[in-house]
Amino acid sequence: MVYIPEVDRGTLCVSSQVGCTLNCSFCHTGTQKLVRNLTLQEIVGQVMLARDELKDWVGGNHNAPNRRITNVVMMGMGEPLYNTQNVFPALRVMADGEGLSLSKRRITLSTSGVVPDIPRCGDETGVMLAISLHAVHDDLRNELVPLNKKYPIKELLDACKAYPGLSNARRITFEYVMLKGINDSDADARELVRLLSGIPAKINLIPFNPWPGAPYACSDWDRIETFSDIVNRAGYASPVRRPRGRDIMAACGQLKSDSVKQSAASKYAELQAQKLQRPIA
Repeated sequence: MVYIPEVDRGTLCVSSQVGCTLNCSFCHTGTQKLVRNLTLQEIVGQVMLARDELKDWVGGNHNAPNRRITNVVMMGMGEPLYNTQNVFPALRVMADGEGLSLSKRRITLSTSGVVPDIPRCGDETGVMLAISLHAVHDDLRNELVPLNKKYPIKELLDACKAYPGLSNARRITFEYVMLKGINDSDADARELVRLLSGIPAKINLIPFNPWPGAPYACSDWDRIETFSDIVNRAGYASPVRRPRGRDIMAACGQLKSDSVKQSAASKYAELQAQKLQRPIA
């Protein structure tokens, strides 16, 4: 998990899996094979642990002026819609008045586009939705987000248009990482606006965060601003996400752990070794 403090809010970025299966080419997490899904308790536990560390339990009122965690985003390691059996009930616990009492409008689930589970997310959790889009044509998105080969852009956007509760007050966030010379042209910006026509949305432009061996570079700042201006003039909010945590490899797209998945044989050998090390009573 990653805590992102700001003047008027505190956002906690929560993980749903250890590792990831999606292999998005711009994402460091995608270079780590999936170890396992996190449990309901482990997902909710991230928020509770952060509140403990931040001493954020005083008063117990989400709207209190001293609230340090005001927003939770399922944007950490893993694809949340590949762990719905744990993620959905965890989100309900976070939003429940007898649970962590967070407003559903302050909880956001981000998906790379697992189309069949997008309507389920809205129906079963009622939280805000974010889509990792990153490209405006299928051929490029197939490379950046290989899941697109299964659920192409048109199917993904059709599911977004039908998202339960979608309105100007409950807009979908489209995340778009800015890759130099790859997806950052004026033509890309205009096509992005065309694709999202009719969808209440805002567009988060994310400067690419480098990692060892990454095949991409971040777009120049002038190019990002020009791209943002085109989107803004079309009537869409397009904030540029300020890079945070790059120095500790905790920024967007940089998360990776040293955890590896053990084979059944290695687990058995480890248990046997532990037994041999136990003192005899």
